Amino acid sequence: MARYTDASCRLCRRESQKLFLKGERCYSVKCALEKRNYPPGQHGQARKKVSDYGLQLREKQKAKRFYGLLETQFRNTFEKAAKRKGMTGENLLIMLETRMDNVVFRMGFASSRKEARQLVTHGHFLVNGHKLDIPSAEVKPGSVVSVKPRSQSSPKFKEIRDMSISVPAWISVNVDKLEGSVLAWPRREDIDTPVAEHLIVELYSK
Repeated sequence: MARYTDASCRLCRRESQKLFLKGERCYSVKCALEKRNYPPGQHGQARKKVSDYGLQLREKQKAKRFYGLLETQFRNTFEKAAKRKGMTGENLLIMLETRMDNVVFRMGFASSRKEARQLVTHGHFLVNGHKLDIPSAEVKPGSVVSVKPRSQSSPKFKEIRDMSISVPAWISVNVDKLEGSVLAWPRREDIDTPVAEHLIVELYSK
């Protein structure tokens, strides 16, 4: 399966915004954006006039990188969102938020979406009692996501029990049981992703 293998911090610098791709490092002084708050490359510090197309492209790239999707994956998700009832931009964000890897991250079981994707792929989670190792799977309201019993003894999940976890309104978490529930579809006001989704719709509508 194709995946991005270059330095994650370059993506944050290119978007001039923290995408929180490396967990705790993003909150520390080691964050690359704190040291070099300009795009990477030879001409990173040059001032450039951005066109309307450039703005739309940057929003798409930002959203794609924020959730850790490649181009084809993101385009396919957009096309599915366009076929659903309602506003395409909001549908897109809802579909991205309810991906299995993002739900695991939002529940606090991983420090980043990249780590969540790895944990899901390695089969550490159950959904409604059944193993689910597909990061892109949609987790619907009413679903219970739990850490597999055999995985709960690992140091990674033991330390979670001692942490204070803040979760969005559409999710609830029982830290002691290492499980969480999806209460409802997230609303736009529940999604804190710094993306102007209407620009993505405009880009793909051309």
